[in-house]
Amino acid sequence: MASFLIDGPRTARDALVLAHGAGAPMDSPFMQAIAEGAAAAGIKVVRFEFPYMRRRREGGRGGAPDPQPILIQSWRETIDELGGGERLFIGGKSLGGRIASMVADEARVRGLVCLGYPFHPPGNPGKTRTQHLENLKTPALILQGTRDSFGRPDEIAKYKLSRKIRIEWIDDGDHSFKPRASSGRTEADNLRAAIELVTEFVKSR
Repeated sequence: MASFLIDGPRTARDALVLAHGAGAPMDSPFMQAIAEGAAAAGIKVVRFEFPYMRRRREGGRGGAPDPQPILIQSWRETIDELGGGERLFIGGKSLGGRIASMVADEARVRGLVCLGYPFHPPGNPGKTRTQHLENLKTPALILQGTRDSFGRPDEIAKYKLSRKIRIEWIDDGDHSFKPRASSGRTEADNLRAAIELVTEFVKSR
């Protein structure tokens, strides 16, 4: 049974379920900011951790992410525990969002939210992670920093992606949406922009 962090109205019928990225837990500053921001707009936000991250938390040691089948199964179990996909939006930061995108159609969720999708490993644009996105049927929102080393605008423009996917760009943002000081924007500015886009997407559906 997963342990959840819940923000926003607990009585809400529908929820946005978020998983963390590869290196930081569900209560990282990034995850906390997104969850609290969406919750302040009246959205119920549920966060959970993959097994490897729970082991890190319990044991105080590092460790590589679980193999993909375990990550996928973890998402499936989480969706089932929360009552099924029909009432859920799912997604997350980087790895969490990528794995969510692999189960979204089968779980029949209401929508998918990816916060910095890892289209390819940094420095290796030829190794794409997009094949399953070509025929995605679930309405999806991908938020991507314009400086994200996991997928920049010129690279993503060449991909064949489902028409169900909407990509919004976070100005001068890196993989966590953080801009350079020279851009004139702040990290808070970009997180606020991301929260507004997530909120609009969820409420529009």
